[in-house]
Amino acid sequence: MITLRAETVRTDRLDLLPLRVEHADEMAAVLSDPGLHTFIGGAPDTARELRSRYERLVAGSPDPGESWCNWVVRLRDAACLVGYVQATVTADDRGAAAEIAWVTGTSWQRRGIAAEAARGLVAWLRRHPVHTVTAHVHPDHRASAAVATAAGLTPTDRSHDGETRWQLTIG
Repeated sequence: MITLRAETVRTDRLDLLPLRVEHADEMAAVLSDPGLHTFIGGAPDTARELRSRYERLVAGSPDPGESWCNWVVRLRDAACLVGYVQATVTADDRGAAAEIAWVTGTSWQRRGIAAEAARGLVAWLRRHPVHTVTAHVHPDHRASAAVATAAGLTPTDRSHDGETRWQLTIG
């Protein structure tokens, strides 16, 4: 069994900070644009809903073979939160596999922030016994496909719920 916990990750411009419930108010504003849900569905959470969700995420997975690693992304120079990255890490007979995701608030998009954060997340996963990193990207979401590419993932011929599975095999 592998248990991973999010640790602070620094990149050139960003700090990936382990998620805390206290991030909910600022993140509710960051994630408030309904346009962020174009490809994933749903609607923005209120601060109260996000706080409740963060309480569950911070508590961790009830499955002992699964680790929920969640970070908020802080743009260091601006001293503000701009999005999040996450990895669900599951143990298997070869070590562990991670499924990752990322979201950057609309106001901070098109600056390479999601790509930098995803690269930082994958670099962190490489320091652990993770052999495969996957992400699921809507086939029409070009920006997210660019982030996956920047993080070293490549598209596969597999899909799930209409999204293409992207994958990186480590080592």
